[in-house]
Amino acid sequence: MNMDMNKSHKILTFTCDACKKVILQVPSQLDAEKFVGRVNLKECFQSANLIHSSDPDFQILEDGSVYTTNAILLSSEERSFTILLYNTENQEEKKLLVLLRHQTKVLKKRHSKEKVLRRAKRRWAPIPCSMQENSLGPFPLFLQQIQSDTAQNYTIFYSIRGPGVDREPINLFYVERDTGNLYCTRPVDREEYESFELIAFATTPDGYTPELPLPLVIRIEDENDNYPVFTETTYVFTVSENCRVGSTVGQVCATDKDEPDTMHTRLKYSIIEQLPAYPTLFSMHPTTGVITTSSSQLDREVTDKYQLKIKVQDMDGQYFGLQTTSTCIINIGDVNDNLPTFTRTSYVTSVEENTVDVEILRVTVEDKDLMNTVNWRANYTILKGNENGNFKIVTDPKTNEGVLCVVKPLNYEERQQVNLQIGVVNEALYSREARSRSVMSTATVTVNVKNQDEGPECSPAVQTVQIKENVPVGTKSNGYKAYDPETRSSSSIRYKKLTDPKGWVTIDEKEGSITIFRNLDREAESIRDGIYNITVLASDKDGKTCTGTLGIILQDVNDNGAVIPKRTVVICKTVLSSADIVAVDPDGPTNGPPFDFSLESDPDSDLERKWRLTKINDTAARLFFQEDLPFGTYRVPVRVTDRHGLSLITPLNVMLCDCVTENDCTLRTDPRTDHGEVRLGKWAILAILLGIALLFCILFTLVCGSTGAAKQPKVFPDDLAQQNLIVSNTEAPGDDKICPTNGFTMHTVGNSAQGICGTLESGVKNGGQETIEMVKGGHQTLEPCRGTGHHHTLDSCRGGPAEVDNCKYTYSEWHDFTQTHLGEKVQLCNQDDKHKHAQDYVLTYNYEGKGSVAGSIGCCSERQEEDGLEFLDHLEPKFRTLAEACVKR
Repeated sequence: MNMDMNKSHKILTFTCDACKKVILQVPSQLDAEKFVGRVNLKECFQSANLIHSSDPDFQILEDGSVYTTNAILLSSEERSFTILLYNTENQEEKKLLVLLRHQTKVLKKRHSKEKVLRRAKRRWAPIPCSMQENSLGPFPLFLQQIQSDTAQNYTIFYSIRGPGVDREPINLFYVERDTGNLYCTRPVDREEYESFELIAFATTPDGYTPELPLPLVIRIEDENDNYPVFTETTYVFTVSENCRVGSTVGQVCATDKDEPDTMHTRLKYSIIEQLPAYPTLFSMHPTTGVITTSSSQLDREVTDKYQLKIKVQDMDGQYFGLQTTSTCIINIGDVNDNLPTFTRTSYVTSVEENTVDVEILRVTVEDKDLMNTVNWRANYTILKGNENGNFKIVTDPKTNEGVLCVVKPLNYEERQQVNLQIGVVNEALYSREARSRSVMSTATVTVNVKNQDEGPECSPAVQTVQIKENVPVGTKSNGYKAYDPETRSSSSIRYKKLTDPKGWVTIDEKEGSITIFRNLDREAESIRDGIYNITVLASDKDGKTCTGTLGIILQDVNDNGAVIPKRTVVICKTVLSSADIVAVDPDGPTNGPPFDFSLESDPDSDLERKWRLTKINDTAARLFFQEDLPFGTYRVPVRVTDRHGLSLITPLNVMLCDCVTENDCTLRTDPRTDHGEVRLGKWAILAILLGIALLFCILFTLVCGSTGAAKQPKVFPDDLAQQNLIVSNTEAPGDDKICPTNGFTMHTVGNSAQGICGTLESGVKNGGQETIEMVKGGHQTLEPCRGTGHHHTLDSCRGGPAEVDNCKYTYSEWHDFTQTHLGEKVQLCNQDDKHKHAQDYVLTYNYEGKGSVAGSIGCCSERQEEDGLEFLDHLEPKFRTLAEACVKR
């Protein structure tokens, strides 16, 4: 890129004492009526109404535009003329000196550079280019020349594209096609566009591009045309009073749109004015804008607010920099540096005796701190004179006054005057300065107590008198005494009984003594701890009353024998042989235990043979039955004697019951206890009905199955016992044992369920009839008798089948048959090859205590009783339900 060598440039400068200097770039030759530049005349002289140039070659317009009147050729180094500004009204005049300088050295360097470029090869490369912000022209303003090295061989056309050309702002720049001269058509604001990145092109007329596109950056040089601006129009800060020097108040901030990191944006802060002006209390850091305190004499009670006028100026605060002002308000925060003080040092008030919860005095204080804050609100306290707690002082939140109240009644007869000392503090803690110069404010209060007729005094409110119970009716005793607090006498007091729950006493109207009206009973139901309370009303001649309580302490007399509260005693005979009985005596401990227990029986009675008493402790004994008594209820009278020999007989109903716990006996029906009843609910009845229906279904199925089996007999294999379920209580000896030729089995006729019992002599009752089936022969097959029951196949010890005679015998015949063969069975039962008995053979043992009533479960057991089912009565509870379901008693 080359500059146009046909045009040389000069610098036209306008200076004035009060005006800023303006520099314009102009060519060395100026045509007539050519625009040169523009000067801001208002900054120099705002009221000028006449403008004149000392050089006739230049003309100055009212807006500051400078034009040439004649063609000018600048040949000398410097040329000057003066612009005169007049104000015809007040005859003021100001001058503006214009200097024209000719820079010879610059021209020589440009000429030498052109000569070098003629000899050297030109290059197509980016060249820095810039223009002044808000330039005054003339427009179009020449900026730079671009030129391609290929212009020596080709005809080159130049063109540009980019922002400011074909994009916004459109048509700001253009380039001459033939020469490559780049021009700007109007002023540019740097704050809107900092730079423009253009692309230059060099092409031949036929469209050939011998050069690559050339990036061309035009930078806008900043002009100090923007004032700095505070971020807020008014700043408000708060700082506590009495703070230290250098305490931070706040910070202000301003912005400037000019180019950063230049003198145009280098800001400086300062305080112009302070109100009130004296003393100076604040300072501002010139660079950061931080406001700090410069004195420790801030006192809110003197001045609670300060106003500062602050300034910010660019160009680092130089006189020609642009500046802006703002306002800063600093509020002084309150601290508790003033103690509350009483407006008076002493107060006098009065109150009637026996009054409570009344206001008797209001006290006021003064506090210079900020009202309605914790630094101003007062807390009152009573320092002396309130040892009995008769007074209380509180703060009225609306007026900040101290309210003195009586919370406990005063007695004129005890004290006629009370002297109090009260103090006051603030809710907030005092500052260090306040504590160092002041102490708590105090005042004295004199309270005069006024006398009043308060009536009789019931003191103490509860009085007692001791009287033995069962004293004769009409016995007199001391009663309740009230007195007149003023005379300390009881002569004028009248008494009246208010409450007497049982009407046991009467009260003397004049003396207050009591007389027994009915027999006193310490053991009465409503008496607690042996004290009987009555309420007494005492009144004087003026009708004023008081109420008291007379507690009659009833002294115990041994007038009650010991009794056994639990009259019904249950002994679960199957698990226990005794029951514990406990006696109580309504009398006091001195007339009560230890007790003696004994059986009360007639000489002809066998009570002592059946029952026995053993003492457990002072109040309890244990009752044993000594014989094997049958189940039932027995009447056992027991005599209980206290420590003084007073006795009482208590008849006990002793129930011997088949149970484990008492509830088992008392809640179920059992003929063995001779009492009780069954109460079935609806769900129990439904369960019974469903069980009966289920039993009928099972019976019907068994009958049908047995009938079908009879019609179609089946042949069972020999190893049926190993492949099918057999009767669980049927046992056969091993192959090495000798099997008897005679055996027996039994089953219930007419019942839906069969049972094969484990004892030899026991049968199953069925309406008084027993059926015994005798099995004969070595090889046996068991068939149902009379077509009832189930069909069973039993494996004998030899594995052979045998037929069963369908014969029916009575019990005596069956018994005779078993007795004749029992010896043989015993001898042959479980013998080994050497004919020795097995280990479970019946042997003789010494007596080792009462054993199981169920008997032996060995291989050879026999019971002589005809029934043989009594052991079911003594089974454990968990088997009792099963036994009762299987056996119909």
